[in-house]
Amino acid sequence: MSSSLSVYLLDVAATRALVGSRDDQLLEVIRDNFGDDLARDDDYFSHQIDNGAPTAYEALRAVVHGGPFSDSEAHAFQYGYAYKRLCALTGSFLDNDCFTPHRGDWLSVVDQGLKALGITAVSVEAFSHSDLPAPLPYTFTPGCGEWTPRQIAQALEQFEHTKRAVDESGQAPPLEPEVVEAVMQCLGWMRHAQERPNFGLIGFRS
Repeated sequence: MSSSLSVYLLDVAATRALVGSRDDQLLEVIRDNFGDDLARDDDYFSHQIDNGAPTAYEALRAVVHGGPFSDSEAHAFQYGYAYKRLCALTGSFLDNDCFTPHRGDWLSVVDQGLKALGITAVSVEAFSHSDLPAPLPYTFTPGCGEWTPRQIAQALEQFEHTKRAVDESGQAPPLEPEVVEAVMQCLGWMRHAQERPNFGLIGFRS
């Protein structure tokens, strides 16, 4: 079974602050302008909804209001996807063709490639974690993680240090071409973020 990665360029702190903001105007805009998307999600998850999971809009409203959330762990995925929707609405979707679809431990393999280039400040595997803002309940899917502006600045500095070392030695770390391509895509994400003050990345694995 394959997985996908969705990465968004946005103001990380501002996006996290939408959780519990009680912004009913935002909810109204989403319902009025993205009703078809909500309906498609409800159709896709109709079996789970029939068994008590919240609808897409109900989950979104709970996230924006900071609760209440279902007591069932089996329904927690809806709140993760609701937070992903907020990220999609407030951020810009970044090209992810090196990661969608992917199988097995590909994210870990790319992390090893990053480390081979001296980049330890960020991790693509972190997008598989459950780093949802409190008080959202834990869910394995979708996984969620973020790269803050500080982490991105540090990672790019680490890469520049490695580039200088390679230029001096004339020897680059041996990496498979597909890993190099994925690492370059990650660096592209980070450079986009660095161009925008206070911007970082929030990613989801599903």
